[in-house]
Amino acid sequence: MSREFSALPDLQTVEQLRRQSGKSYLEFLRVVSMSAGVYALPAHGADPQSPHREDELYYVAQGRAKFCAGAEERDVAPGSLMFVAAGVAHRFYDITEDLQLLVFFAPAESS
Repeated sequence: MSREFSALPDLQTVEQLRRQSGKSYLEFLRVVSMSAGVYALPAHGADPQSPHREDELYYVAQGRAKFCAGAEERDVAPGSLMFVAAGVAHRFYDITEDLQLLVFFAPAESS
């Protein structure tokens, strides 16, 4: 991957690859300063994640749910953006429509 520019697959292709993997999260970009992936949670499903060592930004591409981070709670829908600082407990819950999220970690998420 060039350090100056990399053409990435479109979201539909990334989501197809994620489904084929059988996992809820698929990373599609990794450089030292950041990583990015797509995360999917089914309606009425549970979000099993735990706090990360990196700052994190979520973008809701589709679906509806509630989100909590620390003491904060909010409804999320397509277009919602949420920033979560490193180490803060957070999760999606009351998922009423399948969620598709773009997730960005800075620096790159630890393996």
